[in-house]
This record gives sequence, structure tokens and C-alpha cells, in this order.
Amino acid sequence: MTEFDYIVVGGGSAGCAIAARLSENPAVSVCLIEAGGNGRSMLIDTPLMLAVTVPRPIHNWAFETEPQPGLGGRRGYQPRGKGLGGSSAINAMVYMRGHPHDYDDWAAAGNAGWGWKDVLPWFRRSENNERGADEFHGSGGPLNVAELRSPHPASLAFVEAGVQAGQVRNRDFNGASQDGVGLYQVTQKNGRRWSAARAYLDQTAGRGNLSIRTGLRALRLSFEGKACTGVVTSQGELRTRRETIVACGAFGSPQLLLLSGIGPQEELARHGISLRHGLPGVGMNLQDHPDYVVGYFSQAPGLLGLTPRGFYNMAAGILPFRRDGSGILSSNIAESGGFLHSEPRLERADIQLHFAIGLVANHGRDRAPRYGFSCHACVLRPESRGSVGLASADPLAPPRIDPAFLQAEDDASRLLRGVKMTLDILGQKALSAYRGANVFGEEGASDETLMQLIRQRADSVYHPVGTCRMGTDEMAVVDPQLRVRGIERLRVADASIMPTLIGGNTNAAAIMIGERAAAMVSGRSA
Repeated sequence: MTEFDYIVVGGGSAGCAIAARLSENPAVSVCLIEAGGNGRSMLIDTPLMLAVTVPRPIHNWAFETEPQPGLGGRRGYQPRGKGLGGSSAINAMVYMRGHPHDYDDWAAAGNAGWGWKDVLPWFRRSENNERGADEFHGSGGPLNVAELRSPHPASLAFVEAGVQAGQVRNRDFNGASQDGVGLYQVTQKNGRRWSAARAYLDQTAGRGNLSIRTGLRALRLSFEGKACTGVVTSQGELRTRRETIVACGAFGSPQLLLLSGIGPQEELARHGISLRHGLPGVGMNLQDHPDYVVGYFSQAPGLLGLTPRGFYNMAAGILPFRRDGSGILSSNIAESGGFLHSEPRLERADIQLHFAIGLVANHGRDRAPRYGFSCHACVLRPESRGSVGLASADPLAPPRIDPAFLQAEDDASRLLRGVKMTLDILGQKALSAYRGANVFGEEGASDETLMQLIRQRADSVYHPVGTCRMGTDEMAVVDPQLRVRGIERLRVADASIMPTLIGGNTNAAAIMIGERAAAMVSGRSA
């Protein structure tokens, strides 16, 4: 049995930040445990290789959902990073914080200290934006934020098409305004992926007070009365003198609490798990961005495609990538996008676009030997609420995931409007040199046909949150200090604590949560 001051369970985006920040104090000992590998691989470091890791169980848990009535009874796909860095090791590297009012909503719901003015310093603290520091951005932080080294001409054409369709051009979606179209900044350094593991754990090399253990599954938490005393793992028990911080993500964190007897009594009883502490909100409140992909074939050979010329282009990209991190291998595929208002009355954009320089169908699992481009459209603040539970009492079994996609009719109608706006942009003159035949049948389709297509093809864009919700009511799992309600010496700190889904990609926010959690534990300020 090994004892530490702090144990961090889960080496994803938040967990890497927590472990690195806590271990800055040489007077404490920290153990970070991760079920996957060490996060080191050419497939991880090379941005374009997300086209390999996202569709397959390579550095990826590759979960599936329960059948979704709102999607015609289909099972959805939920890729999640498996290894140090978590999903920041396989994602599209888009650096996005969401809308400032998203965080003000958290504060207004009773989460003091989580408004926009409260969280902005922590975003800035985490960030090294290569543009330099200003009122919105930081420099000198561990998370490198950069421009794309070699944005594809089609991505630039998409931005022009958006302007032609009446959208404003936006150079910084994390600046004064989120609205409009533009190129995304990415979490890369010298053209390589800069995962949370690279950002936070690389700098800890040589710290004798930080133990990083990979390939270690957390089976359940251990307790003395109502106090958490550590973690039972696949290789024995680890004990804490101070606190255990669970950072296993929106699926893994509620699963570990449930396996430990913390959660709704009926869910635990269903699997023969003794109730240690009743918390009805564990696993509830799952939110994710429902997403639909529009695609076009193209005759432009510079786009990604499974053709002899496409493979030649990728092979030719090896030399510039090795030289200075430029070329096609540095592409995050979803290079540009936008934030749109599907109705003029809306205060905040409710639709996000990701323009991809290749044909994307079924998360890249359906591969056509053709050139093309795609554009994702997702609903940013869905009303639907799903859940995460146990498929069985076996801690090695995947969790039961039910995002309840398009359960709320408003989500479906918003997505329909978003798809129509996407088609308008993709039909503009700026993309005419790239645009061939429409792939999936949206062009010219009636609203009824579009809705049928949406229910046949929509799925996640990989932003699950909310299943260990922060709050002060009886359905909250953690309080605004991220302490599990009714349990001592235990916190949850990752995307699962978000009360509501932010308007944008969630990785930067998960890292911010990790930064804040470490400060709360150690008593620091920004």
C-alpha cells in the first residue's frame, strides 16, 4: 500500500493540470493515475492523425451510446481519449472557451465564483497564446495556443463564403465577440499537437513529489465512514493523507462514484452495489452538442481523400512537417468555422460550425475513396438531458451512456435551422472552385426531408459534460468548491461538474476547471 497527500484519478485535460499544479509545492506528494497509456505516439503528436485515432479504438475508448429514439433508434459513437492527455490527445485541437455569459449562467444558478470575470484569469493563467497577452489572453502559461501553420485554401474560402452569406469575419473567437466566421486557433506548438499532457506533465520531469502511473484502472474509491481515504486500483490500493480528486471525465467520473456506492439508490440497487451515500444527481444532467455533417464531393486534389493522389500528398507532407511543423500533417482537419444565430432575437450564437477539409461521414468510420469537404453544424445549448449509469457492476465494463439526443423538439428545430444556414454558406461563390455534388442529399431538400436526414445521421461532436453537476440544490453532486456533497476529502474536477454546456468546444474549459481545482485544494489565487 502506498500513501500520498493527494491522488488525482484520471490523466485527462483537467487531471494533468491538477497534478502538475499541486506538485509545484515540493512539500506535498501527488499521485496521478491513468487507465490508458503514456500519451506518447506519432499518432498523437501529428495533428492530421486524428483521422486515425478518432474513428478507431487507438488511444481511444471508443464508447457507444444506448439506442437513441431521437436518432431513429441508432446507437451513437463517443470517442474519448485513452492515455495521458485524455481527449486532448485525440481531439481537433480547437481552442475555444465558450461565451462569457455561459459562465455567468453558472454563477447565477448559485455557483459563486464561477462567473466570467472569475474564470477569465484562470483561462489566461493556463494559456501561452502566440499572439501575445492582452485583456482576453495570457502568455507564459503551459497550454500553447497557436495559428495553424498551413491553413488549407479551402478553409480560407469557407471564411469568405461565410462573409458572402452575411456573417462577420472574426479573427478571435475568444476575444471581444464570439460571433462570425474565421480560422480557429489550435492547441499546437511548432505544428505539433500540444495536449494537456505535453502542456502540464512535461514540465514536471524531475519532480520527485509527483508519481505518474499509467495502465492503472481505478476500481472504486475507499472510505472510512464518510471520508474518502484513497483508491482501490487494478494493482492494489493507494491511500491519501489529504484528498482524492476524481477527474475521469463526464463518463468516467460518475461511473467511479457509482461503483463506490455514491449515487441514486435505485441505480446502485440495480447492480447489487451497497449504498454508501445517496446522491441522486450522480450521472444525471448529461449534455452534449448534437451535430450534423453536410458534405460535398470535390475535384480539387488538394483536399483530403483516400485516392492515390491523396496518399501521395500526405507522404509529401512528411518532410515539411519534420522540418518546421508545416504542411498537411499539421492540419487539425476542422481548420475554420463559425458561430451563428439561427434566430435574430438570440443574445448568443446557438449554432457552431466546423469546416473540415475532407469528407467526414459517421465520424470518419465510413471512408469514401473521393475528395471532398464537410461542414459540421451543432446546437450549442441543447435542452435535452441524458444520463450516465452502469452497464454492470464490473468496473472494467464501459459505462451506460444515454445523451438523449434531440429528445427536446427545440433541439431538432434549431439543428434544422443550423443545417439550412450551413447549406447557404457552402453554396456561396467563394467555394465554387471546390464544390462538386452534394453527398448526402441536403441540397434542395424540403424541411421534412432535412429533418429525416438529421435523425438518420446526426450524432455527437464530442463535448459531453454535466454528469457530476456543480450546485447547491439536492441534485447537485459537488458544491462550488468542487467537494462531493456529504463526503469528506473527495472532489470531482473535470467537464462533468459543468452545470450547463458552454457554447463551444469544451477542452479549454476542462483545463480551466483543473487549474481552479488545484488552487482550491492548495489555497492559491490566480
